[in-house]
Amino acid sequence: MSIKDWSAQDRPREKLLHRGSAALTDAELLAIFLRTGSPGKSAVDLARELLLDFGSLNALLGADQQRFCQGKGLGEATYVQLQAVLEMSRRHFKEVLQRGDALTSPEITRFYLSAQLRGYSYEVFACLFLDNQHRVIQLDELFRGTIDGASVYPREVAKQALRHNAAAVIFAHNHPSGISEPSQADKHITEKLKQALALFDIRVLDHFIIGDGQPYSFAEHGLL
Repeated sequence: MSIKDWSAQDRPREKLLHRGSAALTDAELLAIFLRTGSPGKSAVDLARELLLDFGSLNALLGADQQRFCQGKGLGEATYVQLQAVLEMSRRHFKEVLQRGDALTSPEITRFYLSAQLRGYSYEVFACLFLDNQHRVIQLDELFRGTIDGASVYPREVAKQALRHNAAAVIFAHNHPSGISEPSQADKHITEKLKQALALFDIRVLDHFIIGDGQPYSFAEHGLL
């Protein structure tokens, strides 16, 4: 059955217009991007098949050109469109966060950090440095590692925070596995960083782990 034959409330585009983008499933969002399906399949059916093939929306969005173009119904033109959309998203949230306004929306912070870190196939540890009014100074990607982890050095983080004259910091790192739950190592290094920065009266506001779905917040789980 074609999407045109679905009830209006079930069509992805109409659903987005009436209920907002957050109400859509990964497959429905991808279907809107794809626009059309394949012979005998709606765009939503094709999107579901692609998500099964790649394993997750995150894996599909982060795939390199060769892997992406191996997907059914995908090709170079679609890859180019997707990269343009992802880059516009990164630039949008970067502009929102770097206007010099104080951070007032945790959701915008999540979106921005997710857009910056989600596509990496290896682990990246980043620091969002803030002034004493919680206005953004700079986002720095300080450490990179293998698919399993990145070595983080508190001394280097403190040095960079002092160089920026930061009064507060938000940490973020990605989990290429897609699992956003913190490991014991994540908890341990966060505590070490917090203690190191406290010597210079620099507050740690949060630590986000970027995986599939909603980023994990240390602050919201009482780990800071």
